[in-house]
Amino acid sequence: MMMFGLVTSCLVFCVIIVASVEGRQGEDLPFRHPRDFMFPDNFTWGVATSAYQTEGAWNEDGRSETIWDRYSHAGRVAGRGTGDVACDSYHLTSVDIGLLKDLGVKHYRFSLSWSRIIPDPTTGEVNAKAISHYGNFLRSLRAAGIEAMVTIFHMDLPQVLEDNGSWGNDSIVTYYTHYARVVFSNFGPYVKYWLTFSEPWVFLYLCYGKAECAPGLREAATLPYLYAHNVLKSHAHAFRLYRQHFQPLYRGMVSINLNSDFMAPKDPNNPSHVQAAERAQQFLIGWFANPIYGSGDYPDVMKEYVRRHSDGNSSRLPKFTDEEIAFIKGTYDYYSMSHYSTILCEPADAEYQATVSPGYDGDMEVRQSFDPTWRKAASYYLYFVPWGLRGSLNWVRTHYNSVPVIIGENGVTDHNGTTRDSFRIDFHRDYIAAMSQAIHEDGCDVRGYTVWSLVDNFEWGHGYTEKFGLHYVNFSDPLRHRVPKDSAAFYKQVIADNGLHNVLPGLVG
Repeated sequence: MMMFGLVTSCLVFCVIIVASVEGRQGEDLPFRHPRDFMFPDNFTWGVATSAYQTEGAWNEDGRSETIWDRYSHAGRVAGRGTGDVACDSYHLTSVDIGLLKDLGVKHYRFSLSWSRIIPDPTTGEVNAKAISHYGNFLRSLRAAGIEAMVTIFHMDLPQVLEDNGSWGNDSIVTYYTHYARVVFSNFGPYVKYWLTFSEPWVFLYLCYGKAECAPGLREAATLPYLYAHNVLKSHAHAFRLYRQHFQPLYRGMVSINLNSDFMAPKDPNNPSHVQAAERAQQFLIGWFANPIYGSGDYPDVMKEYVRRHSDGNSSRLPKFTDEEIAFIKGTYDYYSMSHYSTILCEPADAEYQATVSPGYDGDMEVRQSFDPTWRKAASYYLYFVPWGLRGSLNWVRTHYNSVPVIIGENGVTDHNGTTRDSFRIDFHRDYIAAMSQAIHEDGCDVRGYTVWSLVDNFEWGHGYTEKFGLHYVNFSDPLRHRVPKDSAAFYKQVIADNGLHNVLPGLVG
């Protein structure tokens, strides 16, 4: 009866969300009063980047090698791209702050380089030049009236830790906690929003399971599950550390940024499709969110399906102790999500199961697809599906007790970085409109929105072949000049208005 009740509630939820907004572009939205596209006075608008993707200066001022240096120098990135120089943001911090001020953003999300701050984590020695660099940057942001949203770890693991067993070596929890203590101690007065990790699903599943990014391993049956265990423990230790020793002083907030794309039933009227979508959502989001925002443990459905695909009576999904469950549960101050696209889900048949890799892909027993009528971006995974953002926000609201949400990443790619990027304006306009619906019509507690990205940058395994930026960067120009795109002007207007009422067609006062 409990399972039937769950399926029924999920079915109703999916029918409402999909039917109410599916296929609508901004210009096709039904008339709503302009005030419905306004946001709360304390709503925070921002943009984001990460260290390896923008900083450059890969071997300067004491920085040590990361897994991305090793991976890209081996020629494993599209176009043989590297982050050696990238956007040269390490040397152009004042230029980037100028871009932020011109946009009028309220917050800037960026990441710190572990290899720059503690070049050899096994010794723990802190690099004074890195502390000075990031400290100066944070003070400059504060002087500009921009809140810092700082990601402690964003993909770029120090190579020495990879060589030491990576996230599978329990000692990494101690090394990460020391790193967190160093950054909290040195930068705490300047940071309101902290993120312990960005998108653990991406760097664990795609990088260690699918070999799509550094370090390029293909062990989907074991490593993502094993490594996630220590990532979650590291997150909890950092949160508890901040809560006990630093929050009373600095009043900051700590979270983790989870990629929260929407898993929608291919047929929302078919209970088996609804079940498949919920199962896929639990494997994507619940894997990390349920231990933190929910029960303290992995989702029951994930434990069941991994166990049924494991050999013998043991499961490839590690088990938390009761003490660990209690320690991890509730380690959040808000929910941060990356949202880019939507995937259609249905139960996997035997023929489809035979085509997927053993491990994570096969464990969930879900066939995933995209609607061929959806507008496509340059990235293989990215389609224009604004109603999916509304669906994701509602999924988080209903599963995790209406937790306050900041959208930590949302953006769209092209291949050439054109400054006449009307498609990017369409994308952000429609996604912001969907976010507005989630707030005004569904009661989602959304506190902020962050565009990925401030500038075109090194897009991981895709190198410089895919562009997300609001500003064009000429990567053949040694000076790395930034040029604002039309989408920058659009977003500047949205921020100035705190809403869409001056940029969304079809509205009347």
